[in-house]
Amino acid sequence: MFKKSNTGLKESPLGYWEEKSYMLAIPENEEENPLIGLFDRVENIAGVEILEKREFEDGTDGYMRLSYKGEEFEVGFFPKGFYFEDYYILPTYFFKQEDVEKLRNAKIALTIYMKLSGDAKKAFHFQLKLIDAIMPNLLAVLDESAEKLFPADWVKMSIGTAIYPSANDLYTVQAVSGKNGEVWLHTHGLCRFGLTELEILESDVENYNHHYNLIATLASYLLDKKNEVHFPEKGVYIGLLNNGQPVVATCLSWTEGLKEYKKLKLGNVDDRKNGHNSRTSIIFIYQSEEEEEKQILSKVSVYNDLWGENPLFFLSNEETDRMKSLAIERFSYVEKALQNKESDIIVKIGLQTDENDEDHLEHIWFKLLDSKEGKLKCKLLQEPYHVENMHEGDEGWYRIGEVTDWIIYEESFQINPGNVYILEDKK
Repeated sequence: MFKKSNTGLKESPLGYWEEKSYMLAIPENEEENPLIGLFDRVENIAGVEILEKREFEDGTDGYMRLSYKGEEFEVGFFPKGFYFEDYYILPTYFFKQEDVEKLRNAKIALTIYMKLSGDAKKAFHFQLKLIDAIMPNLLAVLDESAEKLFPADWVKMSIGTAIYPSANDLYTVQAVSGKNGEVWLHTHGLCRFGLTELEILESDVENYNHHYNLIATLASYLLDKKNEVHFPEKGVYIGLLNNGQPVVATCLSWTEGLKEYKKLKLGNVDDRKNGHNSRTSIIFIYQSEEEEEKQILSKVSVYNDLWGENPLFFLSNEETDRMKSLAIERFSYVEKALQNKESDIIVKIGLQTDENDEDHLEHIWFKLLDSKEGKLKCKLLQEPYHVENMHEGDEGWYRIGEVTDWIIYEESFQINPGNVYILEDKK
């Protein structure tokens, strides 16, 4: 619990799940002991060398110091009880109903925790590799630090490629609703990467989807650019409103940010007695360069009447390149779906803007109509912001190499490059 002093509110120390990345490997067969042969399975991971190790004993966690791709990682592990919570399962990650029932009946798990340093996505990817090796009969992984479950099929698919998981896989955004339609958005999982958690206060049921996209865009940007961000002195240009107004976000620690809210109903001091009181920051907006220079903050709600139907949020170049690589690597799933003609398919394509800057493409959605000899016939689904001579409804041919994302709409699912294991399950 935090303490008050004459100088104001104080941050609490980080929780164990914030200092390190805590994940629980849940077995499908609880009769098998994953501790037997654990070190041998870890040593079989390509590129891993065990520099130091200690077996788990009652009262003493197991331990490994590992070398992997030029970096060292310290890993602890211990068995513990498991209790399923419905909110652990997010719509992003598909679970077969039979696996959900197994999770409801699961009683034990193996906790595997480590300090994540360096490249956030690389370290997260490595922790998933460790878990898969340590738990041969894996059912699911509970990311305790981010409070969400990954199905085993998603874990195996993610470690089966050299392309790292999405930034969105590294954290969650949760929404807490109040009595009068107010919503408090906050993240879980960022602290373990040496970042601050993020919050938006005084959101509401009409605007929280836009605010969700704002907080998720900023979180993903921080994961890729953490050494380049200097809040609150400098904001981050992360989007455009429908009227062309730039969205420039900045942050204040919650101990300072709460001073900007005089009659806060949700996310106030009383709501932070048992959590959300360590390293977490409230998002604000700079409405102009002058306000940024003078550090004049505006609440996110200042744009509530300006979001419109299609505000534009930017991805970092690193995340765009990652998405493009994965979309092209798994494009065969799109081609099969197009041949079967049983699904609607949309593809995101990077368009050359009027500024003719090859480093800044506008990524926009098209309906996929046809495919011939490595080229795609597509119909534009929305008005571009920075391509004057293209309009919604225009049709044209594009190269597969220009695709940066795609979605296959099936009767019950939306398939994207990150969850194609769903199609494997259906075979």
